[in-house]
Amino acid sequence: MSDGRPAPRTIDEILADARARLERIDAATVPDELAAGAILVDIRPAAQRAEEGEVPGALVIERNVLEWRCDPAGDARIPQAIDHDVRWIILCSQGYTSSLAAAALQDLGLHRATDVIGGYEALAPFLD
Repeated sequence: MSDGRPAPRTIDEILADARARLERIDAATVPDELAAGAILVDIRPAAQRAEEGEVPGALVIERNVLEWRCDPAGDARIPQAIDHDVRWIILCSQGYTSSLAAAALQDLGLHRATDVIGGYEALAPFLD
């Protein structure tokens, strides 16, 4: 007998759904994206950034406040959140959390939001 609640989903299913909505990018294309006006957002926690390394030119917005900072209609938005057409590229350590975060931004109408396949680990060889 069903109690009316939807069936539980696994994180792998949620991740697959998020990624199906994104046009994820390879780390090698990040410099071209940035040159074209995209904004790279590093959502890794401070301890992870300290251990793995910083990303020159990236905005640091930790995951727990990302939607509030990027929503162009929000009171807590950052100056770069000018409209729903901003190209947000989200970066985490390995490219899992960033997929969920980019999908959350798309839920806000930020339709160009995406993430980096492989995250910081994939991007690190391309950093100066």
